[in-house]
Amino acid sequence: MAREFKRTDRLGDAIARSLAQLIQFEVRDPRVPMVNVNDVQLSRDLSMAKVYVAFVGEDDPKKCEEAAEALNNAAGFLRSQLARELDVRTTPRLQFFYDATALTGNRMSKLIDDAVAKDLANKGDESENTAE
Repeated sequence: MAREFKRTDRLGDAIARSLAQLIQFEVRDPRVPMVNVNDVQLSRDLSMAKVYVAFVGEDDPKKCEEAAEALNNAAGFLRSQLARELDVRTTPRLQFFYDATALTGNRMSKLIDDAVAKDLANKGDESENTAE
């Protein structure tokens, strides 16, 4: 019987949960606002973890990149704290990336809503012209 989940997926989920708490309670850098850990992608040999993060309430891409860089500076500390929490032989090296998909999704959703509202307004104008 095949496994339903790969080990990398299970470990990635555990790392994401632990990092979310560690960043919230242990990282004291003022450049790092509230963080959502969107995804953790592990290499096949479990030596490297790419952590994709988004910052709550922050829309400026430059500030988000600075916050991701601050997390990269704290990666060694976070890795050591993660090693205490996880029961794995080697703890993967962490590399943080800013993930702007949530902002892009919100912007696209707003554009779609605006287009639908404009279309409904145009339909309403056409029905008024045919009634006259």
